[in-house]
Amino acid sequence: MNTPRSAHITGWGRYAPKQVLTNADLERMVETNDEWIRTRTGIRERRVAAAHETTASMAAVASMRAIAVAGIDPDEIDMILLATLTPDYWMPSTAALVKEAIGNTRAAAMDVAAACSGFVYAFSAAQAYIASGMARHVLVIGAELLTRFLDYTDRNTCILFGDGAGAVVLSASDEPGGALATELTTEPSGAYMIWLPAGGSKAPPSMSTLARGEHYIRMEGKETYRFATKTLASTALAAIERAGLHPDDIALIIPHQANIRIIEAVAKGLDLPMERMFVNVDRYGNTSAASVPIALAEAVDTGRVKIGDRIVIVAFGAGFTSGAVAIEWTADPARGLAAEAIGPDDVTVRLPVDWDSVDPIPPALAAILAAPGPVDVPLDDVVPGEQEEAAEAVGH
Repeated sequence: MNTPRSAHITGWGRYAPKQVLTNADLERMVETNDEWIRTRTGIRERRVAAAHETTASMAAVASMRAIAVAGIDPDEIDMILLATLTPDYWMPSTAALVKEAIGNTRAAAMDVAAACSGFVYAFSAAQAYIASGMARHVLVIGAELLTRFLDYTDRNTCILFGDGAGAVVLSASDEPGGALATELTTEPSGAYMIWLPAGGSKAPPSMSTLARGEHYIRMEGKETYRFATKTLASTALAAIERAGLHPDDIALIIPHQANIRIIEAVAKGLDLPMERMFVNVDRYGNTSAASVPIALAEAVDTGRVKIGDRIVIVAFGAGFTSGAVAIEWTADPARGLAAEAIGPDDVTVRLPVDWDSVDPIPPALAAILAAPGPVDVPLDDVVPGEQEEAAEAVGH
């Protein structure tokens, strides 16, 4: 019998836009103040994507940095899993755009939708692909451009969120360590505590939905925070125990960066000092699915993680979803320096030719269609004719 392979983090990277939105900036936009925001959320500033940036472009930069740290070629990636609730488009997947941007020709690519828990959910799926032998290297991304979905007259939500992306490369290994245990939960009774009312098939975008502001994020703050606090702690503990460990064995917990009070409460619930909780919510705010991978990459790069450490990543999101993974760290943190060679100008996401029609066939796709394949399929008769031709055929 073949023993399932372990999934080890071999590469990590993050990207945050240059533009900083401080609490003082928000004071000029909405009725709030720096002290109120800091004392209740711990947030001092957050990042805002530039006009030319998208979820895909930020994800691509973080991905190339993670691949550089892993020391592999982009084409060695077998699977791309991108967690986001702010895709560039409903279709195609943002993961597909990232695949092209990083120069990969082999990987399957898909988006994962679990809100702020999305990266942990994608991570667990990547682990399963590796353990089953279906993939050797999986690129797992969390990327969000939330600031374009915020109502800047609603002080309960606009103060919380920011933009950014983080990524890891998970690689197969026969060595011990890596991902040890996972816990995932979903509680749909809280489905409408955090939601975006319009834009889906239930309420497609229209002048009416725009007029009612239904394309902005809505949240029941108190109820969400109470449930998040309880669930983050219980989910993290379940993953720790499933790995055969005790909270005292964990060197660092990297929680979803939603609110400093939630993180403090989770530390108390697990009877751990705050020194074992990684915190960067003060500088990035809540970046949803990007929160955990940004924090993970920063924790490693700033010396908070060393080889042999047992760490836990844990998140909570709309749905109400939660997820945690216990990990034994095996990569040399010094390899993170390789990410510095990758800048935002080094990666480009291809845009459509125009917004009014379907693109003409790109050269790369034309080459694929012209090349011989493993199966000889007749292609002459598979394309439907124009509407006029169809109508003429029916008339005869």
